[in-house]
Order: sequence, then structure tokens, then C-alpha cells
Amino acid sequence: MKRFNFTYFLVEGCRSIVTHGLMSFAAICMTVCCLLIMGSFALVAVNADAMLGDWEDENIILAYVDETLGEEQTQALKQTLEAVPNVTEVTFVSKETAMAAFREEKESNELFDDLPASVLRDRYQIQVDDLALMNDTVDQLGEVSGIANLRTNPEVTEGFLVVRNIAGVVAMILIIVLLLVSLFIISNTIRLATFHRREEIAIMKMCGATDWFVRWPFIIEGMLHGLIGAVVAFFLEWGIYVLV
Repeated sequence: MKRFNFTYFLVEGCRSIVTHGLMSFAAICMTVCCLLIMGSFALVAVNADAMLGDWEDENIILAYVDETLGEEQTQALKQTLEAVPNVTEVTFVSKETAMAAFREEKESNELFDDLPASVLRDRYQIQVDDLALMNDTVDQLGEVSGIANLRTNPEVTEGFLVVRNIAGVVAMILIIVLLLVSLFIISNTIRLATFHRREEIAIMKMCGATDWFVRWPFIIEGMLHGLIGAVVAFFLEWGIYVLV
């Protein structure tokens, strides 16, 4: 039984890279370009999804507390609201805090400056996990005793859902298309390299070399091309991402 000599094939693969420097350079450059294109679109998709997630977190529900409740009852509402499914965070906002925020958003006006905080209600800012379940969550929050009113932005929520779904589909289609294009380009590069060395392969076959004896140096050479191209593409993508 013949022993598999990995060292020999590794040396032959490295020698082929040096001997056929121009083809190796072209293959590595092609790999780098394909990885840069795919990596760039993947990073755009990831960052877009993260941005949409941040905007979704700002789409909150305001739950106004019934004015007849005392301070202890108002504070106790937080646990009840947190127990509602799909609710991720509940933040209490007092009348004074709400009035201060209201005045900051408005231009200087004596009418607003003289308004007492008692004209507003204590409220809870509620963030949800899944915007698709927003309507069900609002219905359940409306059933909580002690909540006088809820304020939501259903149009904004629907807009977020549409944008997120469209962005996800477009990103997936682009990545798949780019993957297929990259595989096509890389496969053609391998075919050109094989055609360029057809005489060398024919001589090896005439000397009695088996198919796998001929293939292994090509496989290792291709793995080295891919490894070098991946390392170069990684650092280039990293640098481009930091600059952008």
C-alpha cells in the first residue's frame, strides 16, 4: 500500500506557486476581489440590520398612569407591565421629568414656562422585543388595571417592518448572487491554471502518475491561494471598514 506523502505534495504546491508566479498572482487577486465584494455587501447588510434595530428600540409605547393611583400603586405597576409578553424594558417617567423634557423640546415661551408639572401624567416608556407583535402587546397592556391610556405609532411600526423585511430580502439576494458569481470566477481561474499547465500534466500522466498524484499538488496550491487571498482580503476589508 502506497503511503500518502503530504510533505512532498506541500512542497510541490509551494513550488508551483513560485514557478507559475503570474497565474498564482492572478488567482490570489481574483480571490481577494471576490472576498472583498462579498465581505463589503455582508458588512453593509449587518450594519443596516443593526441600524434598523436601533431605530426599532426608539419606537416605544407610552403607558399613561391613572391619576387616581397613589405613588406606591404607580411604582407597583412596573412589575405588572414587565410581566406582559414581548415587553423587554419598562422605564418610569415622572410628571416632573416629562415636563422638563417637554420644555426642552419647545422654544422659549412664557406659557410653557408657567405650566405646572401636574398638568401631565406619570407614564411608563415600554420597549418591545418583536415589532410584529406590537398590536397584540398593546392590547394586553390596555387590559392592565391602572393604565389610563396608551400612545403608539402604528404607522411607524408598520414602516419599520416593511423596511426591515425588504432590506433582509435584498441583502440575501445580493449575497447569494455575489456568491454564485464568485464561485464562477474562481472556477474559471482554476480552469485557466489547469489549461496553462496542460503539458506538465500530460508529461506526469505519461510517466505513470495516478490521477490523485496529479491532483494533490493542485489542491494544496489552491488551498494556499485561498489562504493567502483570505488573509489579504481580511486586512484590506478591516482597513476599509475602519476608514468608512
